[in-house]
Amino acid sequence: MALLEIVAASKSFATTEAVYQVSLSVERGEFFALLGPSGCGKTTLLRLIAGFETLDTGRIVIDGDDMTEVPPYARPVNMMFQSYALFPHLDVAGNVAFGLKQEGMERRRRDARVAEMLALVQMSDFSRRRPHELSGGQKQRVALARALAKMPKLLLLDEPLAALDRKLREETRLELTGIQERVGTTFVVVTHDQEEALGMASRIAVMNRGRLVQTGSPADIYERPNSRFVADFVGAVNLFEGALDASGLAIPDADRPIPLPGALRVSPGMRVALALRPEKLSLSPEHPAGFALAATVQSIGYQGGQSTVHLATASGLRLRAHLPSHAAQGLARGAAVWASWAPADAVVLTE
Repeated sequence: MALLEIVAASKSFATTEAVYQVSLSVERGEFFALLGPSGCGKTTLLRLIAGFETLDTGRIVIDGDDMTEVPPYARPVNMMFQSYALFPHLDVAGNVAFGLKQEGMERRRRDARVAEMLALVQMSDFSRRRPHELSGGQKQRVALARALAKMPKLLLLDEPLAALDRKLREETRLELTGIQERVGTTFVVVTHDQEEALGMASRIAVMNRGRLVQTGSPADIYERPNSRFVADFVGAVNLFEGALDASGLAIPDADRPIPLPGALRVSPGMRVALALRPEKLSLSPEHPAGFALAATVQSIGYQGGQSTVHLATASGLRLRAHLPSHAAQGLARGAAVWASWAPADAVVLTE
């Protein structure tokens, strides 16, 4: 049995459908991510799970028990808010102990639990500091320790890394996944950052305009998107649009149809899009064997070990390729190149 079951959940605010007919399940011990752009309904869905919003229709089931009418304080759930919401008048230990004290946990057990949680997030030496004396990353750790202290069956995290700078986000992401693996608590995290979701989650649900559009492993979502929206939102992508004929996808810039992956359920004449990730694109000054597309180098963006090469075709189609920087060194702005890829590396999209 899944730990969390969401069944046909819907929630509207006035005339806006924030969440519409969303059904999904989260397995015990998973690190599950709700991913989507701002306003797609992911935070509303998180609040429905926590009980801070009430469903218009549908059900929320946690560990086999229907929680649809259960108030937030009675659910086996805790939530870590984006703002961290630490109490400024309490020190670090007092913040972590707050929920345990409210539950009436005996002092000795409470102190032991606080010490355990602070050790888990590597904040034992900061127990007497107040929130204003902490950095953003330290506040994030305290908020996590407080959320875990009550040993919830399900921990909900709303944009937990949004307030951190890029380098600290990367470090904290690794710490967060490590902590989740050690404690075994099921995590559901909301984020609009594709890199965070791909790097942290065991499974991802992509949302758009209140609807669930695709669920799968990070590799499934990235390598096999099921729509133009998912392909374009999750990572960088090159999209080729045109009509199918018997031998492939016809586009204006190609002297012959683009070859397609095999075993496709599409019909000749149907208009589709071909999605290709930039790292799948190869560039060569000479026409390689097989299909290739003529393009001109517009710019090269150096990013350390990898460089992004921006290209344009004669008709103005914009492409990008991600190459190892040493491979991009021989290219110059204005250079004519041939762009090619293996047919199996592309994904045909009909939606």
